[in-house]
Amino acid sequence: MPSAQDPFYVVKDEIQESIDKLQSSFHQWERISSDSGERVQQTKELLASCESIEWQVDELDKAIAVAARDPSWYGIDNAELEKRRRWTSTARTQVGNVKKVVGAGKEQIGTASASGMRRELMRLPNAHETDRSNLYSAHQANDDFITSESDRQLLLIKQQDEELDELSASVERIGGVGLTIHEELLAQVYIS
Repeated sequence: MPSAQDPFYVVKDEIQESIDKLQSSFHQWERISSDSGERVQQTKELLASCESIEWQVDELDKAIAVAARDPSWYGIDNAELEKRRRWTSTARTQVGNVKKVVGAGKEQIGTASASGMRRELMRLPNAHETDRSNLYSAHQANDDFITSESDRQLLLIKQQDEELDELSASVERIGGVGLTIHEELLAQVYIS
């Protein structure tokens, strides 16, 4: 029979904890307005969690299949194997249900409020709320962001160039040492 240290139960508990967190996040997702940027972000996170949990359950199923080839070797019986298979099936169903609802919600968001998501992603106000000064400040903020990102990337490139120069100098020194060693070895061969 299964022991307290059985790896199946350790992994099962971790997966169950992930499923519990997924369902809690799903309930929060249900309460968020369908046209908000927060919902879009949480939708992505929920779908990623579903994929991760499904992968973990698949791996656990593979371990069960290995144990099923020789249950006595692993100290389990057919009833225990069936219990484990039922748990992975239930876990897969729970995750699949969340994934189905969230996926359907994602499609609704995509078709119903694509412009709303674009506005949220660009952080631009709605057109009916916009006056010229707000639009100008939004564009100015975007320009400032682009400029700061450009400066940051230039700084990173400069740092990488300096590191490559240092690496090149080190390789040259090592090559010189290698040539010196080679010449010393040749000289010792001629002496002997």
